[in-house]
Amino acid sequence: MQKPKNQARGLWIAAAVATLFLAGCETTGIRMGDASAKTVATGSAAGSAYSNVHDGLERCESPLGTISLVENETAGWYTILRNEYRLPPTANLLRLLVQQSNCFVVVERSNAGMNAMNRERQIAQGGQMRQGSNFGGGQMVASDYALTPEIIFSDDNTGGMLGAVGGLLGGGGGRALAAVGASTQTREASAMLTLVDNRSGVQIAVSEGSASKTDIGGFGALFGGVAGGGLGSYTKTPQGKVISAAFMDAYNQMVVSLRQYRAQTVKGQGLGGGGRLGVDGAAAPSQTSAGAPRMNLRSAQNLLNDMGYDAGTADGKMGARTANALRQFQEDNGLPATGRLDQATSNALQN
Repeated sequence: MQKPKNQARGLWIAAAVATLFLAGCETTGIRMGDASAKTVATGSAAGSAYSNVHDGLERCESPLGTISLVENETAGWYTILRNEYRLPPTANLLRLLVQQSNCFVVVERSNAGMNAMNRERQIAQGGQMRQGSNFGGGQMVASDYALTPEIIFSDDNTGGMLGAVGGLLGGGGGRALAAVGASTQTREASAMLTLVDNRSGVQIAVSEGSASKTDIGGFGALFGGVAGGGLGSYTKTPQGKVISAAFMDAYNQMVVSLRQYRAQTVKGQGLGGGGRLGVDGAAAPSQTSAGAPRMNLRSAQNLLNDMGYDAGTADGKMGARTANALRQFQEDNGLPATGRLDQATSNALQN
């Protein structure tokens, strides 16, 4: 006659042990980076307008340029994403985050999207579209930057540890705790984003983000709504929520860095001019090309400032300080002191 009472006592002991064991997991919402947050990509965007955006997403006052999404569909993580988790391409998620942030203007470069645009142009060229449809050439917008995503999956088997504790308890409580462990798992995802300048091929920025979430759906089923709810019980934890949070974390960190962006420069060489790490026996850049292309004014200002010539703020604008710095540099290097960034001065700055 004592068996039901013992079973009940065992269940409550298991509940107490599980509560202590999962003390660090009481808040089982998405953990994005080091801060705990319940977050997924939600809402919508239309141009610079947006709706129902999560308040954890970084935003920009104005776009930094145009951007296209580039996915490596042959990568292992992409196969897992589509075949095992049955999730749509990450580009769909990133399009929403990027447009809601207003940091870039998204342009279409996917195979499906390009095929759709080309199909409309082919119909127009075939004379089948109504007059005034205006599908002529010269209307596509260039993509300034390319954003490439990558995912690293990791599953922490918290349930296995709970099962081991259940085995130590024994009896009804031990079996109950083992059952909880069987349905308990911490999902983790790490995401990486790389931003490349499409004109030069230079990597502008790279960032890594992470997120985790614990699924203890079986706990509520065993111990009722009160016990399960007290631990933030989840009956279902889609891997997609963790992935979206990891990408939001990575994107936020990238935006923060881009707000403080400063172009990398190779002193005295210019990008692609041979570099400062010379290879023994290699030909000098001057022997392999007709001369360095004329640099832009902002790069020239940075180089002049690095060399001790006061060109002022490197803002790409020709002011009095920049012109005076150019004249001083030209005089020191035997060039006509014009105060202008001509080809000869540009070559001298890069040598």
